[in-house]
Amino acid sequence: MKLYLKTKDYSVSGETFGLYWDADLDMLVTKPQPKDLAPYYQSEAYISHTDAKSSFTDKLYQAVKRKNLRNKLQLVDNQENKTESLLDIGAGTGDFLAMAQKSGYTIAGVEPNVKARELAMAKGVELNSSLKELAKQKFQVITLWHVLEHLPNLEEQIGSFISLLEDDGTLIIAVPNFKSFDAKYYKGHWAGFDVPRHLWHFSKTAITKLFQQHEMEVISIRPMWFDAFYVSMLSEKYKGNRLYLISAFFVGLWSNLKAIFTKEHSSLIYILKRKK
Repeated sequence: MKLYLKTKDYSVSGETFGLYWDADLDMLVTKPQPKDLAPYYQSEAYISHTDAKSSFTDKLYQAVKRKNLRNKLQLVDNQENKTESLLDIGAGTGDFLAMAQKSGYTIAGVEPNVKARELAMAKGVELNSSLKELAKQKFQVITLWHVLEHLPNLEEQIGSFISLLEDDGTLIIAVPNFKSFDAKYYKGHWAGFDVPRHLWHFSKTAITKLFQQHEMEVISIRPMWFDAFYVSMLSEKYKGNRLYLISAFFVGLWSNLKAIFTKEHSSLIYILKRKK
């Protein structure tokens, strides 16, 4: 594979990694991929595993997260088939499942991080540490919100969670899009790369081809509008820009405006079902 660019872990370790382009799938692969990824998540800087509200960035993240949670649940509600059972993989601190539970869903979740599971438990959401604990169950909807890019042994993992989906079930996957304007603008500083926690970096072609191998097809693609602003804000901070909020607003706005025509938003939600 050809080197696409070099970037570094701005959140935790400061280590440098390469992103290599897989031409067959049109996706990027992080190299090297650490054998033990756990230390790269053990930081308050990794906000998905905390409910931190100490800094302005934390507070902004939590505010955007609340809005996104409502949008995510509405997307699940809007699926054609009556949805009762919901599995969220990479559930973090359990906010999405807590909201779904209050709305009447039978929920289950997977989260390998111990601290995140403890925070979820305090919200009344009991999470499993791995998919193996759910091996005999089936779900009408399975969601992965910015999780697929974190999973080692990608092909094996995809097969594992698809096996838990009802025949007429729906798979909903949100991932960053390295074809977006903000990704191309920030290059190695783009927060959406988030190496080495993000092992894979997907395009529309990559998602289509990866899931075709498992008899799944993309039936709809939705944008995540807020991501362009939040990712741009982090990217500007990585660049050391003291006026990061102002710059991020304009880059995020321009990215979203361009995506109206290119359909290449900062992050995309893919809705998939089994081929008929």
